[in-house]
Order: sequence, then C-alpha cells, then structure tokens
Amino acid sequence: MATTTVTTTDSILPHGPKDDDSQAPRLEHLDATDSSTTHQKLVEILRRDGGVVVRGLISPEHAGRIRTELKSTFEADVPDKSGFFPSTTRRATGLLGVSDACVELATSNLWIDACNAILTSRCSPWYGERRAAFTSKPILAGTFGFQILPGTRQQDLHRDDSGLDSCMMGLLVAVTKSTKENGATLVVPRSHLWSLDRAPKNEEAIAVELDVGDALIFGGNLYHAGGANKTSDQIREVIGLFMCKGYMRPEENHTLAVPPQEAKRFSPQVQRLLGYGISQPAVGFYKYKDPMQVLFGVEDEETVRL
Repeated sequence: MATTTVTTTDSILPHGPKDDDSQAPRLEHLDATDSSTTHQKLVEILRRDGGVVVRGLISPEHAGRIRTELKSTFEADVPDKSGFFPSTTRRATGLLGVSDACVELATSNLWIDACNAILTSRCSPWYGERRAAFTSKPILAGTFGFQILPGTRQQDLHRDDSGLDSCMMGLLVAVTKSTKENGATLVVPRSHLWSLDRAPKNEEAIAVELDVGDALIFGGNLYHAGGANKTSDQIREVIGLFMCKGYMRPEENHTLAVPPQEAKRFSPQVQRLLGYGISQPAVGFYKYKDPMQVLFGVEDEETVRL
C-alpha cells in the first residue's frame, strides 16, 4: 500500500552545534499594530533568540472575553497530583471547545503565519518514476489556561520538546497583567541553541513581563518555566496555545475507526495500540488524566498519573 506519511529535513528552530552565550540575555519586543511586525520578522527573531514578545497581539476586550468564557472551566479544576504544577495553579484544557474567544486567538494571522513558516514540512517521494509533492501543515498540540495563585512556587526550567529537535511552537497570552512579582514566565534566551548536555540554571533566566493582551511566542526547545507568585493578592492568568508538526500522529485515525464505545471490549494492550493511552510524560492526556482511566477504568502498571 502506498503511504503519504511525511518525512522532512526542514530546518526548524535548531539546536546549534555550540552553546551560544555571545550576547546578554534578552528578548526582542515587537508591536502587533506596527506594519513592520510581519510573520517573517517573527521567524527571523525566533530562529536567533528562541522567543519574542509581541505587544498587543489581542485587545484588552478580547482578553476579557477569554477570562469570562473560561471561568467555569478553571473553577472545575483539581490539583495536579504529579507535582509538575503546584497545587496553587489552576488549569483549563480543551479551550477551543469552551471559548469562542480562544478560537479567535488560535487563528490570529501573525501567529498562524509564523507557525506555518517554521513548522510546515514538505517532501517529494518517488512513486515509481513519478515524483509527488506533499505539504504537511502544523496542528494544535495543546490548548491550556493557567491561573497562578499567590504563593505558587516556580516551575522547573524545561523544554516542551523534552530535548528533541524542536517540532513545536508555543504562544502564551496574558489575560491579566503578568509581572515578575506575580509569576511571569521565565525564559532563557537562546537556550534553544544549547546542546542536550547543558542544564539550565535559574540565574540564566529572565522574567517576561506582559500587559493584558501581550504575547510570548517561543520555540519548543527554549528553556522556560512558570515563575513564582510572590504576591499576596494577585492571580496571574495566561492562555497557552501550542502547535506541532502535522505529521506527528498516526497515519490512520484509530479513535474514529474504533471509537471508545467499541474499544471497551478490547484488552488494555489493544486499547493502547489504538492510541488511547499516554506516551510519557504526558502526550495524549485528557483533562490532565490518562484516557485509559477515564474511558475504560483501567488502572495498571502502565497507567500514567498526572
């Protein structure tokens, strides 16, 4: 059977051959309303620094609608038992299903065009003596909301790509003012160029302070972390959208071919072969739970507890 699975040698946001500390740590700031702020400029900066701040990506009114539409989702969250998220952080997932304002954010032209430029893959395989051409555009990897309450400790610095060559991009939008004191996201500029052998240190990170509607856009292999909320009365709320390469999924859509009501009759082994389980540490979760627990009540040695 012929396959259209895409492979690529595209240059994305690469690990450099050497660690790069040639400049003082900083991120460039752009104005979304300035005609010179194009997706091409974003891509150039992202390749160089690993991240960029875009002022005024959405309006304060748009941010207010997001807050209103996600209020009940945040209120329904339960604390993270794994410890990755502090108990004082409230989370929301599946944002496009509960917030039209998040749908608008996810289709922002500047964001989408930058993602397409960096994450689109193309290949030209041979079928006999005929050469075909395929294009694979990026898709949503995850949609998350975070409320960082007073007393929240800092996250560990980490890469969303977990050390792999970057195949992801992240967008964090402030829907409340984000300051160093209330836990602004920490980033290590140009750490996307580091080798896998180098660990990040807190003193290398800078706090990315954002006004309402401002955004931080970054590659999946940039070291970053949620900061500590040292205030007594401020809740920092941020929306995170993450894109990945479009071919990062099975060739066949098994969960449509064998939906949950049919998959219930199979063993956990078969259910996991169909993709209902989680790839550690957390790829494929549902509302920060292992779908095997939610759908089939499976609790075994392969259950991932988030």
